[in-house]
Amino acid sequence: MASACGRYVIVYNGEIYNFGQLRKQFDASANPPSWHGDSYTEVLLAAIEQWGIKRTLRELCGMFAFALWDRAERVLTIARDPLGEKPLYYGWMGNAFLFGSELKALRAYPSATDATLDRDALCLYMRYNSIPAPHTIYKGISKLAPGKVATIRPDRDDVSIDTYWSLADVVTRTGANAFTGSEADAVSELDSLLRTVLNEQIMADVPLGAFLSGGIDSSTIVSLMQALSSRPVKTFTIGFDESGFDEAEHARAIARHLGTEHHELYITPKHALDVVPSLPEIYDESFSDSSQIPTFLVSQMTPQHVTVSLSGDGGDELFGGYNRHIAAQGLWDKIGSVPLPARNFAARCIKGVPEQQLDRMAAPLLRLLPKNRRHKQLGDKLHKFVDLMGSSSLETSYARLISMFDAPEEIVLGGKEPFDAVPSLDQLAFSLGNAQHMMYLDTLHYLPTDVLTKVDRATMHNSLETRVPFLDKRIVEFAWRMPMSMKVQNGKGKVILRKLLDRYVPNSLIDRPKQGFAVPIASWLRGELHEWTSHLLDPSRLRDEGILNATAIDRMWKQHLAGTHNWHSELWAILMFEAWLEAQGPLGAALCDRQAESQFA
Repeated sequence: MASACGRYVIVYNGEIYNFGQLRKQFDASANPPSWHGDSYTEVLLAAIEQWGIKRTLRELCGMFAFALWDRAERVLTIARDPLGEKPLYYGWMGNAFLFGSELKALRAYPSATDATLDRDALCLYMRYNSIPAPHTIYKGISKLAPGKVATIRPDRDDVSIDTYWSLADVVTRTGANAFTGSEADAVSELDSLLRTVLNEQIMADVPLGAFLSGGIDSSTIVSLMQALSSRPVKTFTIGFDESGFDEAEHARAIARHLGTEHHELYITPKHALDVVPSLPEIYDESFSDSSQIPTFLVSQMTPQHVTVSLSGDGGDELFGGYNRHIAAQGLWDKIGSVPLPARNFAARCIKGVPEQQLDRMAAPLLRLLPKNRRHKQLGDKLHKFVDLMGSSSLETSYARLISMFDAPEEIVLGGKEPFDAVPSLDQLAFSLGNAQHMMYLDTLHYLPTDVLTKVDRATMHNSLETRVPFLDKRIVEFAWRMPMSMKVQNGKGKVILRKLLDRYVPNSLIDRPKQGFAVPIASWLRGELHEWTSHLLDPSRLRDEGILNATAIDRMWKQHLAGTHNWHSELWAILMFEAWLEAQGPLGAALCDRQAESQFA
């Protein structure tokens, strides 16, 4: 779209939720624009004309990636939303500067066949399940990080990157303006603020619904949507037949209480088998958070009923919802008082017991506890806890908790892990406690790199738009004004969200251990996915490619099959890379050839 003055031309992906208020602001000005339609893109261009790019970006509430060409100055500007809901790839290929919302768009360029796989970025992938910005799977191609704006001039081959929104600034600013009201005041203010945000986000000229997992975050969003709607909200959830993984019954109970029009789909191994071949195309570069499967399936089901769906993503990062946030609040001080050698010994002992065996050992004890305290997948949680125990510092423990492979260079031949993947705390001018430290890093790293990537690619592939109310800048800033006692308290996270949800849903429907969106990959690899896995992990195939350590991978696969170790997460990461490489066809073969040449030159 071209601006009214003809100076600017924009290509845009996303949604601006406060465009109505911005338009009214322009209409009340001395020289109101002459509007040609009702789109938010036209309002965005008017804002850039009047305010310039930097101020416009600070005024926007929404999710977006866009590129703006300034005909007068001959400058290209690309920008990405503050929290990273929408992706933006870019890079020079020969004399051409390429940009797009998907890597496959850049691969369509003629000289893309010269692309080279980035082994260092592959090390990052093996650690984090995905590749964090600014890296991508290809050398010379980058992701623009959230909250960043870049300028490119045709007469120069560099990319100048600047920050227009920073969580570090938010933390510092809100720390100096901390919320001082009571807990009841905070609940009321959050309720009001979420209603404001939701009123903007549920304005649509297409059918609209919401994902409902039965957890606190999605239940809060659906409760408020239903309170603001005169008709039953359409809700969608996924279930599993496997014991320990199904939360659909909880979502069903909440939907029944709220009176939503509820839809659910139970996943079978066949569903997984049908989805797996499509994953490399959907995610465009290696991505291995296994909850991508149910996320894709619920995104596939939802467009049969609505065009836009809201989600509860972001609630964990902002309000202290992960077990690591709860553990860091006080527990780290107790762990840190135990000598490190003793902690390492205890960690090795627990890690030596397979997760399934720990589950079986704990089952009789768990049956003695109240239902709302019976943790599922306890073996997995214990293994994560010992990662915390065996760390020399909280920073080290965070890196280990979010890592798939502690030493990815042992898996990726010739790879060397970059050290700029996890944001630094050095830029913070405000001191954080242990739990806040983890929440800050999760918001900057885990949220955009894993959670939002997973949801965006799955929904966009199915032509479904997803909106994330918790990630509105106003909610983010209010959350950081709250004291930690309103987030994590007495071994429970998301205290303030629980209090807010109490207004709409009985506590008995919510009070249970956090489960997450897990899938039974471990058993699927030994069963229905066994043949596919064996094909991709064949040692001769891996040696011919010359990218991954075939001997180490073969050992892990045999141990997993024997049940002596549970390597399902690590194996899934390897499988998703191999499936991606295979899906590249001739380009994948060329990548292997070029890697072999550079490896043994």
